[in-house]
Amino acid sequence: MPYVSFLTDYGLADGFVAACQGVLLRRGVHALDITHLIPPGDIRRGAAVLAQTVRYLPVDAHLAVVDPGVGTSRRGLVLVTPGGLLVGPDNGLLEPAAAVLGGVTEAVALAVQPGVPATFHGRDLFAPAAAALATGTPPADLGEPVDPATMVRLPPALARVRPAADQEPEAAGPAGDKDQAGPRELEAEVVLVDRFGNVQLAASGELLADLGLRPGGQAEISVAGRPDPRASVPVGVTFGSVEPGELVLYVDSAGMAAFAVRDGDAATRLRVAPGDVVTVRPG
Repeated sequence: MPYVSFLTDYGLADGFVAACQGVLLRRGVHALDITHLIPPGDIRRGAAVLAQTVRYLPVDAHLAVVDPGVGTSRRGLVLVTPGGLLVGPDNGLLEPAAAVLGGVTEAVALAVQPGVPATFHGRDLFAPAAAALATGTPPADLGEPVDPATMVRLPPALARVRPAADQEPEAAGPAGDKDQAGPRELEAEVVLVDRFGNVQLAASGELLADLGLRPGGQAEISVAGRPDPRASVPVGVTFGSVEPGELVLYVDSAGMAAFAVRDGDAATRLRVAPGDVVTVRPG
């Protein structure tokens, strides 16, 4: 039987998820749930979770709905990539996952049929489209082609290497600016906090290594807008690299810089949430 992956912010207290799954099942399609606990309307969180998950899912299409603009002029899209098909709103939710799957080669704006209610496109527009794709309907049969360049994209999360000691910031590429003289530091936005309290930054593990922050070393960290003194944090490989209750900087399973507290909650310890900016330097 065909499968689609399914991610939403619908929660589990209401019947929204079941209604969408019922639409899929009536069309002979099963759902593989990613999560339905994305914070309500948090497109950036949904986009990050989707992008970090899709490559591991052997499904026929990916259905994602975090859609605070439902019923407005925002488009519903089908995205075709070398690694699979994605269905959802044109609000930035799908594009990071599409990039992971090889980039958008074709985009189709879904046709909204007369009489479709304005407030539940997950059930009435996106789920039927995902089911059609999973059972072999060509994307072009579901709407009109659109230029992928017109898709809504989320502003990139902050991740840059800059001169340390309050020098003028300078944007860095993916591997930093290796020719820049003097001490440097990483300034990066918190992207995700998972249910364990682990804090993922927008910076890759390669950026940490470029700064010399490797397992066995030490880092100094501070949070933007906080008067707290810089804290010293060991750089490790995993949670067991430190003693229970200790904070550690490491590269997580998605290849991103992250903080954890062994047997504890790093987000609570650091008092950070998605959108906060953390500065990290060799210590």
